[in-house]
Amino acid sequence: MQPGEEIESLVDELEQLVNEAKSPLTGGGQKKIVDAQDVYEILDEIRRVFPQEFQDARRILKEEQETLDRAQQQADSIIADAQQQAMILAGDQEVVRLAQQQADSIKDQAAQYERDTRYNAEEYADTVLAHLEENLKSLTNSVSRVRQTLDENSGPRNTTNNVPW
Repeated sequence: MQPGEEIESLVDELEQLVNEAKSPLTGGGQKKIVDAQDVYEILDEIRRVFPQEFQDARRILKEEQETLDRAQQQADSIIADAQQQAMILAGDQEVVRLAQQQADSIKDQAAQYERDTRYNAEEYADTVLAHLEENLKSLTNSVSRVRQTLDENSGPRNTTNNVPW
């Protein structure tokens, strides 16, 4: 499942519950009668899924950082190997010059690889976080609509009810 799809599905289920609710005999209009237990169960499930979404996003960012770290280590190793090879061949000036060129070329390639990897990792993380942000916005809007519908349908709230939020 893509990030946020489970939450989006639960919000759709909550919206469907409100849409399918029956209108009261009096008052009509936008008021609906819903089973509060069903609403609370869906909200509890949304609360259960949210931490997983954030955990997935953090895991993805961690994996991307580990990839960048490995690329940096490989680049450093390649550079060190190239420098060591250049020192071994230092007896002949032409060979030393060629080795330095090769080391510089490898260093440039490693630096480009690191830049490309970092760019791709940041793009991927940005895409995941943007998707998560959109899902969170959608969820917030849906919850607000459901709460507004509940408020319109149920009249004044019983503030003595000890339902945890």
